Amino acid sequence: MNRNEYLARIHYPGTPSVTFNSLAELQHCHMRAVPFENLAIHYQQPILLNEDRLFRKIVGNRRGGFCYELNGLFAQLLQEIGFTVTLISAEVCQSDGTFGPAFDHLALLVELDDVFLVDVGFGDSFIRPLRLQQRGSQMQGTTAYLIRQEGDTYVLHHKKLAEPGADWKPHYRFTRQARQLADFSPMCHYHQTSPESHFTHKRVCSRATVEGRVTFSDQRLVVTQGASRTETILESEAEFSQALQAHFSIRI
Repeated sequence: MNRNEYLARIHYPGTPSVTFNSLAELQHCHMRAVPFENLAIHYQQPILLNEDRLFRKIVGNRRGGFCYELNGLFAQLLQEIGFTVTLISAEVCQSDGTFGPAFDHLALLVELDDVFLVDVGFGDSFIRPLRLQQRGSQMQGTTAYLIRQEGDTYVLHHKKLAEPGADWKPHYRFTRQARQLADFSPMCHYHQTSPESHFTHKRVCSRATVEGRVTFSDQRLVVTQGASRTETILESEAEFSQALQAHFSIRI
């Protein structure tokens, strides 16, 4: 891995060190520069969890990816810098309140003075690390995050404070068992090929911005800036391609 090229890709200022401030800035920069996207699945571009291929795609070709790609490569960057990183398997909460299978999501634990949950591959989620053992809520913008421990299992919850009467909703659950990137290959294949995977149903591309987020969901372009939200319907494939290049510098 060329660390300097990766840091330039995410517009990281200066030289990172093995500190919380650097870790937080690395995650924040990554989520603003590198989109969460599944476009490869819809344009017949196979996704293989090979670190050289991931680096070429995300850094060299300035693309994004989904959790296995983004967190898999980000873990390598953090290790190159000197962080102690553990890859973990997470089960994502479904719309009916049940949890998906093991290896449904790849997230990271990073050890400093505390253990931190780090994730650059879950789309619209926390943009700075969360303390694993903190039992109270952890605020980021207008969203509160809460990690509840149930035996050996941790459950990440979130709550939108701008929504009146909002309650805690689970994102995913996980344990601290260490995994290898190759362990996620079967589920990576499933999510890019199975008609039962939500990733095969529609195209998604999303990244954080200074004031909110910009997201493509099939033919809808959604831009949020603080409390403002605009939605535009893209009427043709040509409009989609033009908007994709304008907002993400991606050309398929």
